[in-house]
Amino acid sequence: MSIPSAVARCDDRRGEQPNKSAWLQFIKSIATFKGDLTALTAPPFLLAPQSIVEYSTYWAEHPSLFVSPAKESCADKRALRVLQWFLSTLKHQHAGKDENGKRKRMKPLNPFLGEIFLGKWQDHSGTTHLVSEQVSHHPPATAFRVWNDTHGIKLEGHVAPKAYFSSTVNIDRKGYSIMHIDEYEEDHWITMPKVHVEGLMTFQIAPELSGVSYIRGSSGYTSRVHYSSKGWLRGKSNSFVATLYLDHDEENPLYVLEGQWSHAYTIRTGMGELLETIDLSSLQRTPLQVDPVGLQHPLESRRAWKRVVDAINSGDFFTASQEKSKIENAQRALRKLERDTGETWRRRYFSQACEDPVAEKLSIKSRAGEADGHDRMIWKFDEKKFSKIVEAQRNGIKSPTHDRFELGVEFVGVET
Repeated sequence: MSIPSAVARCDDRRGEQPNKSAWLQFIKSIATFKGDLTALTAPPFLLAPQSIVEYSTYWAEHPSLFVSPAKESCADKRALRVLQWFLSTLKHQHAGKDENGKRKRMKPLNPFLGEIFLGKWQDHSGTTHLVSEQVSHHPPATAFRVWNDTHGIKLEGHVAPKAYFSSTVNIDRKGYSIMHIDEYEEDHWITMPKVHVEGLMTFQIAPELSGVSYIRGSSGYTSRVHYSSKGWLRGKSNSFVATLYLDHDEENPLYVLEGQWSHAYTIRTGMGELLETIDLSSLQRTPLQVDPVGLQHPLESRRAWKRVVDAINSGDFFTASQEKSKIENAQRALRKLERDTGETWRRRYFSQACEDPVAEKLSIKSRAGEADGHDRMIWKFDEKKFSKIVEAQRNGIKSPTHDRFELGVEFVGVET
């Protein structure tokens, strides 16, 4: 996942200088740190009031675009719709400002092992469901499943981010997702671009996408998206060029999409004919529906992090730091308890797999011989686990709640 940008509160300049001093100290620490930067503790004023496990919501903020490939009978146009849906997921996921124009804070909360996030979107496309779970903590990995039964389409995958410092903060997102369309028995293998953070020394932080990401379909079409940022002399921020072509014929693209993933882009044929101009700012996001915090499972993100988030939103960074430390320390205690008792944390909705035949078939190999976006951990949505939980909920069986569970100290005894 990406790191959204932010600094001090825009409407409160009084704390800017202390925050700037702390920020510079933080920059010095990450510049000399060897290893994954996600292990470092960021200054409290950089914390965003959202856990990374919630980032899976960006996949389907526009349900009509998410389901649109299932309604297209032509294979090449279907591949184009998959590409257009993917591009629509980038703007709000990586934007430096929210919809109100306020700069976002930089560092989302690191999910604890077993943290979950559940929700759904309801509109004219029917109901689109989301299940997201933190399936690994070292190294961090988030697995997700998004699906719409009305249109027979689902997206499943996992993201394993690794951050490192090389002139700036860079984030390499391992993992992949696969979109499956029932009617055509068709799969699309999808990877994510890299992220680097600009404006570190000027205190005006802005994420940028870089490198290349791919979408490769079982119908024989591939999309290659190349990302670039503003250079010293020319170019625009958030730029990309995407080509959609028949496999093994990249030199003769069927479609070329070019523009800015944060604003607008054009769609042209491979011969240069303009087909359409897409204004991303005109896309209306469908609100995600989640249960009230009081009715959520103790492992659900907004319930577990409520005290931290409330403190961040109120600007009480001392309390935010304290509450965050309570959860982190309790998680360490829980991991120690597991080691001492020989227990293993049971993933609630996902199970680890040894192989993924679809990914192996569709993945694009790098020169090193490894599949881009492919990593050693493969997490698959477990239909049996999910069905068991749904059935238990229908029968009124609830997971036990614990007075101290928000600190992550106790095991969940019932898988509901």
